[in-house]
Amino acid sequence: MAGQLEVVFAGFGGQGVMTAGQLLAYTAMEEGKQVVWIPSYGPEMRGGTANCTVVVSDKRIGSPIINSPMSACVFNRPSLDKFGPILKKNGLLLINNSLIDVTCERDDLRQILVPCNEIAMKAGSPKVANMVMLAAYVAATDIVSFKTLKKVFMEKMGKKKELLDINYKAFEEGRKLIEKDKKAEAKA
Repeated sequence: MAGQLEVVFAGFGGQGVMTAGQLLAYTAMEEGKQVVWIPSYGPEMRGGTANCTVVVSDKRIGSPIINSPMSACVFNRPSLDKFGPILKKNGLLLINNSLIDVTCERDDLRQILVPCNEIAMKAGSPKVANMVMLAAYVAATDIVSFKTLKKVFMEKMGKKKELLDINYKAFEEGRKLIEKDKKAEAKA
């Protein structure tokens, strides 16, 4: 990663969008990058809307407020409707197509469909859909290394041993999904 990247993780409360954003922010800090993490909650904590913006940069961040982010990871249709239209031209949009059956109408974005909930269920728990999306985003952007991400995950979430293996499976499946797409694009 060179320069600055901004990403919004957005979905319903309870989908783990804040956790995904925090893990990305902590990982970037661990790698010595400049970071801003800004949460935004809807009226209800669980079931209402929630999103967070993460800015990662090699240089000092001038403003934490990003009106038009470079990328978004959307977990539900209201989040797609809200953030798809405001992404920067040539931005990146990851869509949880387990819950969203449409794509953004814009043709100036790179859109990646990630079946987060399906992959999470195969990994062993619907609670790890956020880890699938986080891994897919990291694989698509190379914003941080997976080695550092796994280390930070262990430090922050290691108390919940029962979910560690499931989370690792989710990470790996999210990463593999994107790497498979990258190989297909390279052959084309």
